[in-house]
Amino acid sequence: MTVWQLILHLFNFVLPALAMALLMPWAGRWVMGVGGTPFKRRMLVHAVVGVLVLVAGLVLQGNDGKMSTYMALVLVTATAEWWMLRGWTRS
Repeated sequence: MTVWQLILHLFNFVLPALAMALLMPWAGRWVMGVGGTPFKRRMLVHAVVGVLVLVAGLVLQGNDGKMSTYMALVLVTATAEWWMLRGWTRS
């Protein structure tokens, strides 16, 4: 494997987490409104948490790209968004 192929492989591995990091703060703002943690910090938290979920899925299941890992990615990022927007205080 060349260096370029390794870079592309790693980028494609973290791409779902980066996409969720980009889209989840917008979805949270659309569903729950403005407030809570600043926008850029929420994106950073989603990126870090998403990559950790993907790595955990790879380690626990032995290969990447399983639907259960993507389901966990969505659930963890949605929970983090709810937490950062202080969803428990809203009626």
